[in-house]
Amino acid sequence: MSDTVDEWQVARRRKGAARKSKTHQGCSGSACSQEPLDVEKTVKRIRDSAAELRCEDFWQEWKGLLLAAGSTSSSKPPENKDCEDPTKLLEEDREHRQCQQLQCVCYGLGSFSSCAAARYQLATLLLLLDAGQIPLEDCYVYDPVFSTGERDVLGKLGLTVLTENEEGKRLATKPTLFFLMHCGKALYNNLLWRNWSTQSLPAMTIIGNSFNSMRDRAIDREFERDYSYISQAAGVCEERQLPCPPRFTDVFSDTAVITFPASSVNRLPQSTWAEPPEPKYQHCSDLEIIRRQTQS
Repeated sequence: MSDTVDEWQVARRRKGAARKSKTHQGCSGSACSQEPLDVEKTVKRIRDSAAELRCEDFWQEWKGLLLAAGSTSSSKPPENKDCEDPTKLLEEDREHRQCQQLQCVCYGLGSFSSCAAARYQLATLLLLLDAGQIPLEDCYVYDPVFSTGERDVLGKLGLTVLTENEEGKRLATKPTLFFLMHCGKALYNNLLWRNWSTQSLPAMTIIGNSFNSMRDRAIDREFERDYSYISQAAGVCEERQLPCPPRFTDVFSDTAVITFPASSVNRLPQSTWAEPPEPKYQHCSDLEIIRRQTQS
């Protein structure tokens, strides 16, 4: 236990600004070892962290809130159960679950081999996949700071590592859980822009920073100008704040499950959805994300 406490104290100093965003988190100086990463050892540490979190009281609350958030889009009312053949019901239920099967996308995890907070977030992601019965290979992970060794670790865990920096601009073509813990505002804004329709928004569940907290900490005029999609989404989304024990403040602070009920989304005027402009961020000096490199 003393090793964990010592490591945690180091992690808190290394990741002090994480509750704003971890765009520039990475690792610096001696934190980035030049030696090859021990993949098997790192996998074991992540699984040990997941086992530790599974025993925490707050995890049961997280699990319940996540399942409740997903149930609105995946539940199907029973029909004439007393009159139906049980075998047929099981088959229909299996087909329905396959149709509604969540996939997962994780951006901005950070350097989990050198940062305890990022490792606990990765461990949490694995627990969420298990709770939501999401196949590991259906979880797509990307962070431009990942080392070659870290990508090998993620592959060893069974996750699918993306090779392109999408800047968050991924369309949800099926129910999708987006895991964006402590990421920059532009990443959320880009994700919302790419899914800015009455069909795609309700398909999304986001685990990440509270939109309302982002808005409350910003100057209204600048926030509406620079992050217009977050500003508009904050008025129609439902946020369920996730509990955060003091011990894990740097890992889970200000985290919520965010959903977009179709009934709320459809209240917005039709003009809201007409040719939404792609965000440019020309007024943002510190964008809090690593942008895609373009070839000249």
